[in-house]
Amino acid sequence: MTTKKKSLIFLGLFAAVFVWTINTNVLAATPIEMYDNVWRLINSKYVDQTDNNQDWNSWRHKYDSVIKTNEDAYVAIDTMIASLNDPYTKFLNPKEFAEETSSIKGSLKGIGIQIGVKDGKLMVIAPIEDTPAEKAGLLADDEILAIDGKSTKGISVDKAADQIRGEEGTQVTLLVKRKDLEPKSYTITRAEIEIKSVSQKVPNDVKMPDDICYIRLSSFISRNASKEVGEILTSSAGKKAIILDLRSNPGGLLSNAIYISDMFLNGGSIVSTVDRDGYKETQKASKGVLTTKPLVVLLNKGSASASEIFSGAMKDNNRAVLVGTQSFGKGLVQEINKLPNNAGVNITIQKYLTPNGTDIHKKGITPDVVVELSDEDLKNKNDVQLKKAIEIAQELERGNYVVNK
Repeated sequence: MTTKKKSLIFLGLFAAVFVWTINTNVLAATPIEMYDNVWRLINSKYVDQTDNNQDWNSWRHKYDSVIKTNEDAYVAIDTMIASLNDPYTKFLNPKEFAEETSSIKGSLKGIGIQIGVKDGKLMVIAPIEDTPAEKAGLLADDEILAIDGKSTKGISVDKAADQIRGEEGTQVTLLVKRKDLEPKSYTITRAEIEIKSVSQKVPNDVKMPDDICYIRLSSFISRNASKEVGEILTSSAGKKAIILDLRSNPGGLLSNAIYISDMFLNGGSIVSTVDRDGYKETQKASKGVLTTKPLVVLLNKGSASASEIFSGAMKDNNRAVLVGTQSFGKGLVQEINKLPNNAGVNITIQKYLTPNGTDIHKKGITPDVVVELSDEDLKNKNDVQLKKAIEIAQELERGNYVVNK
């Protein structure tokens, strides 16, 4: 399969789309110059020429008299960017920038769990497969009561992550409460965690037919994602249909969305991007495909950015049946820019359109077959969406289902 010019655009971890070029500014030697550099980047690249209907020039020298240190510049940049009212254009301090780049490189140092705050409680969303957290026995829905003896009451996800992460070989102790059991301490040794975004592990309540290839793609973030998907497709040549599960996939690299789309499309448009000047660039699939097997794509409200680019390409090219619920609706592209002292800034520079020219921002993509997961389904771990996908995949195998009819 051939590949084309594809700028590394990061369809972000927080449902954002980023251009991964890392543009490095080596000229900004002082904090004021760093602030001015960000002002100039936004002035020349930000997708909305009105800059949220304000006079952008008013920000250029607003803090000249007060910016003395890098920390001063960070606060001033944050304040300036907030005026755009764009959650995807944001400043990243050195720590945040390092975390973002680590995610793209496909590794981080920690114990390997996804965490979140639910009803004020710090919860394990899921342990990452084959990591110290999984090997220690942590499970989804475990509540983390304390980290190294410090209570997690009122803690933010970011602060909790800071405390759990650490250098390879060091240890962290978590006090964990599991439903109906007494709290238990887990002392876990940190390691370098390879971020695996691709899995073929089928949810426990579903029996996958032997002739269907199931692929769970949890994000498009890792540079290895498209390679991993390609390897699975190549090794599954004997399968008769494919289910690609993009539920709760918040995004990742645009290049991954394009490369993976290219595996399924024999020519045709994948996505178009439009910049602040109205210049439109269309990415097209190459001739030849990695697989022609019937494809079913699973979506939900957590499927965003790169997930929507891939799904939009499959839908508009009549290549797949989309099953699930309305996707998130994120149609903006950000560029990652590296600043001095290893800080960074993500700037919205484009919007994207599906092959049919549809702007899905704040709208999302409607599946061909809408299947809701009720509270009862979730409680009973009854994955009716995946079961419907299997049913449709089998119908596609037999030629009894017309894609996007």
